[in-house]
Amino acid sequence: MPRDQRRRQLLQAAHQVFVAHGYHGAAMDEIADVAMVSKPVLYQHFPGKRELYLALLDEHLDELTTRLLEAIASTTDNKLRVQATIREFFGFIASDSQAHRLVFESDLMNDAAVSSRLEAFNARFANAIASVISEDTGLSQAQAVLLGRAMSGMAQVSARYWLELEGEVDLEEASELVSRLAWRGIGRFPKET
Repeated sequence: MPRDQRRRQLLQAAHQVFVAHGYHGAAMDEIADVAMVSKPVLYQHFPGKRELYLALLDEHLDELTTRLLEAIASTTDNKLRVQATIREFFGFIASDSQAHRLVFESDLMNDAAVSSRLEAFNARFANAIASVISEDTGLSQAQAVLLGRAMSGMAQVSARYWLELEGEVDLEEASELVSRLAWRGIGRFPKET
């Protein structure tokens, strides 16, 4: 099997095991079993469980970042931007892959490599929002980044809570409610003239 295809297979197996058991409960033996490879094959690609986890985290953060940045860039209508971006966040959280569990609910959050990756993601997302805000308003860069962080946090916390509702509010309605709340707040800032 080609190296990149084998790597994909190993990452998929690791994803399954990490989602089911968390980082600390996952074992390289089980990941090798799920991937149907020997442990030496697994170790040829990843020197340890932590490196395997970080590779998965990077993959999921890259996917989420791409989705969110595409939503922000999808239109110049800021109300539609807010809707698209919130919808993408909810879509990522709702995904059957449960990638959000590795990104936002990891039992490895105190690891410096994990926390720095999450902070880099949060900063990039907030800065993308802040760029739009600062272009459209008279707010300083620091004020725009603060609002970007607030909107990013609102999307993340509300989407994660929405999962706990277990179907009481459907995905479209939930993302629309949060989008309206976000837009009613951010839409009140005056446009730069």
